[in-house]
Amino acid sequence: MAKILAFTSPAKGHLYPITPVLAELVERGHRVTVVTLPDSGRSLAPLGIGVRALPPELAEDTLNDWGAGSRIAALRSLARSLVDRMPVEAESLRLAIAAETPDALLIDITTPGAQFRAAASGLPWASWAPLLLPIPSRGVPPFGPGLRPKSGVAGRIRDGVVQRVLDHYFDEVLPEMNRARAGFGLEPLAHSRDFFLQPPLLLNFTAPPFDDVHRDWPTSIHQIGPGLWAPPGRAPEWLDSIDRPLALVTCSTEFQDDGHLAQVAMDALADTDFYTVVTAGAIDPASFSVPPNARVESFLPHHLVLDRTDVVVSHGGMGITQKALAAGVPVCVVPFGRDQAEVARRVVTNEAGTSVQPKKLSPGRLRAGIEAARGCREGAARVATGFAVAGGIQRGADLLERHLTGSAARTARDTAGVGGRQAPIPMITREEELLSERHSESPRSGR
Repeated sequence: MAKILAFTSPAKGHLYPITPVLAELVERGHRVTVVTLPDSGRSLAPLGIGVRALPPELAEDTLNDWGAGSRIAALRSLARSLVDRMPVEAESLRLAIAAETPDALLIDITTPGAQFRAAASGLPWASWAPLLLPIPSRGVPPFGPGLRPKSGVAGRIRDGVVQRVLDHYFDEVLPEMNRARAGFGLEPLAHSRDFFLQPPLLLNFTAPPFDDVHRDWPTSIHQIGPGLWAPPGRAPEWLDSIDRPLALVTCSTEFQDDGHLAQVAMDALADTDFYTVVTAGAIDPASFSVPPNARVESFLPHHLVLDRTDVVVSHGGMGITQKALAAGVPVCVVPFGRDQAEVARRVVTNEAGTSVQPKKLSPGRLRAGIEAARGCREGAARVATGFAVAGGIQRGADLLERHLTGSAARTARDTAGVGGRQAPIPMITREEELLSERHSESPRSGR
């Protein structure tokens, strides 16, 4: 069996999606160690996953894109932050390889420095992405502004112009990326976004119909559905006393200055039949004014309350959005930055919820958005079905096992409860994936 070394960015939203796949690899007899946030051992050790701490300069580094004045400025700031991390990532992975002597590497797609080190290491390597990928695709709007699909000549012209503008800004960091690649003996990239195309295998934790169909993407990319793992926990006792429809409002666990959203949501729903539960994330819970029909928790595993939730209100992070939709719960998205405009667009075009622009945020507008989202359960259910058939944990582990170790995937068991786990979702090949995507297209989803 193989020794596999994984490397994550300093974010639980990147560690948690890959965790159940790593746990499955451990079940299959592989030894797995993860270079990640230093407080992760308590959650991962029971799964048999080893932990090496990221160095403090990475573990304590927070992205500073939240203060940008526009979506493009926020994405430029994000690209700059990722490039600035490259030297520390590369050195951290070098030290981990020397200490662990792994047989194969698994690299978070948002750590380009570690990715370049992996590509030059001579070891088998793969990557994963818990986010929407900014890879151009025919018929799909350029990634970033959250544009809706537009067909015909006008759509192609618009998309071409927007892509050139985006490349102009994002390629500001291209010289630094290529200098780093040259230092590892790697070929230069034509665009900075091309580093998403470098992994020989890339697991993307989403799936159609939530994401668009990408028939022209490389066959190395496999969309396997969202990673829904979270550390185990118990539902709070106070939840049983709530006898009203529940609105779950979430702030980002990485600071984005989105506390205003939670306050506006509580104000908007203060005189409604909702009971509002806020998870404050990186925001101080004491900073809120809480009405009688609301409660603020610093942290609460969302999967413990989603089965009681009527609607989720969030900044549009991939984690909470896909968890809600996988549970068939519609969402109202107020996108603050990063890829959240793209998340919001997919929510709306799938009729799985609504979107309210942050610059127009007010109690009245948000209340209207929440009420409209409440009626989108059918769209959320369609997305949930797409996620369920994408392959999930078993498919991700099969793909990694074949690629990283050269061994054949384990035969899928056909009964539930074997070894204390649920029966796996059947494997889906890339060819079957593309075929199923053709049938998932719908005029109502904008495709």
